[in-house]
Amino acid sequence: MKATDLKKLGGGREADRRAETAAANIAGAAAEHGLLDVAIGAFESPVGELLLAVTPRGLAYVAFEEEERDELLSRFSRQLSPRILEHSASTDEVRRQLEEYFEGLRTRFDLKLDRRMMRGIARDVLAATARVPFGRTTTYGALAERIGRPRASRAVGNALGSNPIPIVVPCHRVLRTGGDVGGYAGGPSRKRRLLALEGSLPAARPR
Repeated sequence: MKATDLKKLGGGREADRRAETAAANIAGAAAEHGLLDVAIGAFESPVGELLLAVTPRGLAYVAFEEEERDELLSRFSRQLSPRILEHSASTDEVRRQLEEYFEGLRTRFDLKLDRRMMRGIARDVLAATARVPFGRTTTYGALAERIGRPRASRAVGNALGSNPIPIVVPCHRVLRTGGDVGGYAGGPSRKRRLLALEGSLPAARPR
């Protein structure tokens, strides 16, 4: 039985409270004994609820609220480990830094990252993306040049679209040539909001 399934046992608020306490205790004990490979937790952000997945190696995934939770857990199980539990203490540092970022108090994340969910060229693309500083932007073409693949703009776009750690690995800072915002896994409105937060949203072009 998963720890989260404990919440379904019993009825009423008291039963829910007991189930949540039991689930937290199980997750805490698993973490203490090295049995928790993937800790998940939620963060309420100005761009919607984010699901965070943290492993002993670092932050592995940041999911927007539209992503299907069961599908995500299945991916974590296949690509990281099936030992997955909700454990807020393991995600506290990520939540703290995200909160500071959205409050305008942080311009750079200081987090260990677990890159196992990045594949192939995406590893190089996202490593280069991570070096684009707060308040600055680059283009798909420039990023392709930076990784030594000048003809790979389309592959760069695909890699950015599959970024498992958005916001922290700032794929929202990559724009189309000419200043168009371009695509974003979290949707163009979120991308614009993040760029506006950083003071780097391109001015709207006259029609």
